[in-house]
Amino acid sequence: MSKPLTGKVALVTGGSRGLGAATVRLLAEQGANVAFTYVSSEKQAQAVVDEVHGKGAKAVAFQSDQADTSRAPALIDDVVAHFGGLDILVNNAAISVAGTVDDPDADTAPLDRMHATNYLGVIAVIRAASRVLRTGGRIITVSSGLGSRVGAPGLADYSATKSGIERYTMGVARDLGPRNITANVVEAGLMEGGMQPPDPETLKALVSSLSLQRMGHPDEIAAAIAFLASPTASYVTGAVLDAHGGYNA
Repeated sequence: MSKPLTGKVALVTGGSRGLGAATVRLLAEQGANVAFTYVSSEKQAQAVVDEVHGKGAKAVAFQSDQADTSRAPALIDDVVAHFGGLDILVNNAAISVAGTVDDPDADTAPLDRMHATNYLGVIAVIRAASRVLRTGGRIITVSSGLGSRVGAPGLADYSATKSGIERYTMGVARDLGPRNITANVVEAGLMEGGMQPPDPETLKALVSSLSLQRMGHPDEIAAAIAFLASPTASYVTGAVLDAHGGYNA
């Protein structure tokens, strides 16, 4: 099997489960040394590390809460200290909190944490990583089809975090382009084993709105991320790659 990422160092935020874990595994299979973060699931994180090591590749997990933006510089320093550099940053860590904007009983604390994790936390990691990313580096931000179209009530705050970080990534592509560093977005869709799914009726309606009429698998979205991380995508930057089953079709 070709290993186009041999010699590269990658950091995947939120890599202990779901899409993050699938991305860690795929980047490692393609030759990268992979660091990833987790918040509290140490056992799951270690299982991913053990799986990667079992296939003869290298991985390391760092406990880091992305909502704590002050942690970002130390995280990047830890990755560089462990692997000697950084070439690929995958901004995958995110949480989802639903609720209509006119709910008088809404607890705004979870919404504030979501904004800190999905938006401010991503910005903090990108800023810290930009100090050390090597020439030819890659930044891939995982967004959602909801970043470009809100398909159901109660998703205004979540959609705003995704839309905002998409535009931020476009700006990053402009700022870092002179260093031959690309920055792109993958809009992921509904995934098996992904975030907490909505109620069954809402889920059924969302799936029926997709061109492919099914949920995706994390490996399918990870493949899109790996493409943008690869040498093949060297002239792709400031782009949004849809991997959501035709949500916007």
